[in-house]
Amino acid sequence: MSDAALYVTLTNGDLSLVPLQERHREGLRTACAEDDAIWDIYPFSYAGAHFDPQFGTILHGAPRRRTFAICRDGNVVGMTAWIEAGAAGWSIEIGNSFIVPSLRGTGFNGRVKRLMIDHAFACGLERVVFKVDARNLRSRRAVAKLGAVEEGVLRHERKTWTGHVRDTHCFSILRSEWEGRTN
Repeated sequence: MSDAALYVTLTNGDLSLVPLQERHREGLRTACAEDDAIWDIYPFSYAGAHFDPQFGTILHGAPRRRTFAICRDGNVVGMTAWIEAGAAGWSIEIGNSFIVPSLRGTGFNGRVKRLMIDHAFACGLERVVFKVDARNLRSRRAVAKLGAVEEGVLRHERKTWTGHVRDTHCFSILRSEWEGRTN
């Protein structure tokens, strides 16, 4: 499986995931500014003065991360990324995800994740991984709702930008589980 096959524009109705480009900077800045408080439970902040350095990192300086602008009807409403995890061509993580508050709880995030999971397995991957901060109960529930299995907790896995020492819940979905789902 090539990176070129995985990192392509994905669409489903009003939803599109577009490989992040400089043209998405201001739309993503606006989207991220809609919830300054949420960045306290993320590994990195995209609020205020933190935005441009972080945008530069995900656009140019994160070789293990390929970020998408999440668009609805052509407007940037968030971001998500493929993050290398496990053996190349076997396993990938979906992470660095954020959507604007107005779309949370609407099913939109589930559509984003299902589109990505479908594509990952269509590209020949066998495993999709999610890593979620222990404090982020909403995201943990959303990942479980997709059918992901919680594999465990990585204790004190990282220190976030705030200095918080984070415990990380690890989830995965296997190709055979996804293909056998009924939803």
